Amino acid sequence: MMSNVNFEINKLLKESQETLLNPKGYFSTMPLSGGFTEPVLKAVFYGTIAGLFAMLWSMLGLSMGGFGGLGGAVGIMVLIWSIVGSIIAVFVGGAIMLLISAICGGNTDYEACVRVYASLMVIYPIKAFLAFLYGISLPLGSTVGVMVSFYAIYLMYLAVLQVLKGKESTIKIVAIVLVALVTIGFFAGRRATKTFQDYSDQFGEVRTEYSDQIRHAQV
Repeated sequence: MMSNVNFEINKLLKESQETLLNPKGYFSTMPLSGGFTEPVLKAVFYGTIAGLFAMLWSMLGLSMGGFGGLGGAVGIMVLIWSIVGSIIAVFVGGAIMLLISAICGGNTDYEACVRVYASLMVIYPIKAFLAFLYGISLPLGSTVGVMVSFYAIYLMYLAVLQVLKGKESTIKIVAIVLVALVTIGFFAGRRATKTFQDYSDQFGEVRTEYSDQIRHAQV
């Protein structure tokens, strides 16, 4: 029993490495059938690793939310939600992949699309691991995050092209649209962050001035 578990984990690790480092080779031989158990287990595997990283960063106060001061309970909830969310995501993502594949004239078999999306979820642990950068510097975290998103779009492009056999010209258009949306979201987020920081600075100055006035009045 233990050997089977070790085999499955080793298989998942090898497939994850191939997906990230040799996506063309992996997607060219990826199986499209065999049931939903394998893609769900793969999604849970990625969701668990991503959740562990998210829990660690939240407990250390290095996440975007900065929940470190609220104790380990929040971190555990983050882990649980990551696992549950990964199961939901693989089926919802499969439907999204089916829609994209249909637009591109590719395979519209739902199981095949779920399997593709489960493989693309390899990006989840990567993003979760790098999320500590948000706690160090929000602009740095955002920049690295958008770069990871670009690579995820590249993986999606290869998957639809090689696995689902979509039309390359249409896939390129879809990929360009997604890149544009991510880029717009990135700059919009940067602008919103700067606005928030400016208001925070102004509020801090007003609060300091008000405190000084009270202090002088008491004297």
